Amino acid sequence: MPKQDGKTSATYAGDGIEGKLSHSMDRRKFCGLAAAAGLIGSQGFAAVAAQNRERVTVSDIVMMDGLELSRSIRSKILSCREVMTAYLDHIERFNPKVNAIIMLRDRADLLREADTRDAELARGDYGGWMHGFPQAVKDLSDVKGLRTTWGSPLFVQNIAIQDSAFVARMRKAGSIFIGKTNTPEFGLGSQSYNTVHGTTLNAYDQTKTAGGSSGGAAVALALRMVPVADGSDFAGSLRNPAAYNNVFGMRPSFGRVPDSGGELFVSQLGVAGPMARTVSDLAMLLAVQAGPDPRAPLSIEQDPALYTEPLKRDFKQTRIGWLGDFKGYLAMEPGVMELCKTSFKAFESIGCVIEDAHTDFSLDQLWTATVILRNWMVGGGLGALYKDPAKRARLKPEAQWEVERGLALSAEDVYKASTLRSDWYRAVLKLFDHYDYLLLPTAQVFPFDAKLHWPKAINGRAMDSYHRWMEIVLPITMSGCPAINVPVGFNAQGLPMGVQIVGRNHGEQAVMQLAYAYEQATGWVQNHLPPLLLSA
Repeated sequence: MPKQDGKTSATYAGDGIEGKLSHSMDRRKFCGLAAAAGLIGSQGFAAVAAQNRERVTVSDIVMMDGLELSRSIRSKILSCREVMTAYLDHIERFNPKVNAIIMLRDRADLLREADTRDAELARGDYGGWMHGFPQAVKDLSDVKGLRTTWGSPLFVQNIAIQDSAFVARMRKAGSIFIGKTNTPEFGLGSQSYNTVHGTTLNAYDQTKTAGGSSGGAAVALALRMVPVADGSDFAGSLRNPAAYNNVFGMRPSFGRVPDSGGELFVSQLGVAGPMARTVSDLAMLLAVQAGPDPRAPLSIEQDPALYTEPLKRDFKQTRIGWLGDFKGYLAMEPGVMELCKTSFKAFESIGCVIEDAHTDFSLDQLWTATVILRNWMVGGGLGALYKDPAKRARLKPEAQWEVERGLALSAEDVYKASTLRSDWYRAVLKLFDHYDYLLLPTAQVFPFDAKLHWPKAINGRAMDSYHRWMEIVLPITMSGCPAINVPVGFNAQGLPMGVQIVGRNHGEQAVMQLAYAYEQATGWVQNHLPPLLLSA
């Protein structure tokens, strides 16, 4: 194996995290991982390493965060072949337990691509931050040559003829696409199941939902099957699965990550974005995904290199408005609000001042407008399939419901809904006159039974649609403002939860800066590995 300064590089899968340590897996990092496993007490490092050699067997390579991995590849401490081998071994071991990565490509082909990346490095051709990264793209986006099924039986043989815009950027930055991550059919719903690929299970409890629609991405990320992950978000699909799997997921402003396919002007409620186990990795992935594209007329004209700059800053007297459950408007499972409020101490420790925030805007009217716009867009996209009776029968009921409601709308209905959304944006601007950031829970319920399609009630209150139980994310979607899920810990059953940090429109950097400071104060991701990894 390659060496640097007389030290052996990171070990292969199965050697144990207490094995041969490089600069990327030092004593401090091992202690943090072992502490997460409940291994270090008064015994000390040496005793723990001796007594738990069989207990902790996760590869050092997959335990690296993205920045560590990128540095190790670029400096040739690790070869791309070593990295690919470690990840494929890890996926083979853990993916069958959760079904997060689908359509995994042939190992021999992937190793040949890794060898190509190594050859590029040898001759001085460095693709970028993701050079040699094994990457699995959410199965709503195209990767040239791979299937894009959208989780639908109607598209099981659909081969992409070109990359989606942000996928092309990840490819240019050096990624190796190993397959796809699972998603609900057409991304409809915050529960990642479909009849083509099955159900994705939670990283922390394999009887529970992974969330969605980026559920496969979040679980693959949490279980270290990918270094970073991409996803998309209309109704919380980057935020909800991140909360349910104790990782970070960011919904950026519309146009930050451009989309060059399909309708380009009115479909502004859905966006692509990054997911990661550290905020620094999330920022680096956003720097790859973001940037203007002439094929996307509403893309943001700002240099994405901004996101590679240091995230550390002072938050003394920063004002955060806590929206909570909007004064009782939203039904919440017992324990969610209490757990989310425990995050206040961390925010206050970095200098923030948290105050209760309130808006007089009618959230019931906002919900109605949201549903109308969603019916309109989903109905337009799936309308042709619905009109064919044979194809309609193969659409899941929630998709049929969306189309049927969309077909019943008038132009006036849609215009009024968009006007109300505009009024909501103005109301949010008024909140930002008083607060630097807004804060609210990421979900209204903890991860629920994976066999349940969606919760029919929350704390005794009936949910009247398949997405009503995730209403808490939709005011942020409708505002157009960037938001990031940050973990807040676990309930008594060990189920994760998170809160949304919301910033001003186009304020992604400021949102990530606060998330970074919060991460440094808490360490939820690094110090709380999924039990599946610890029991392997």
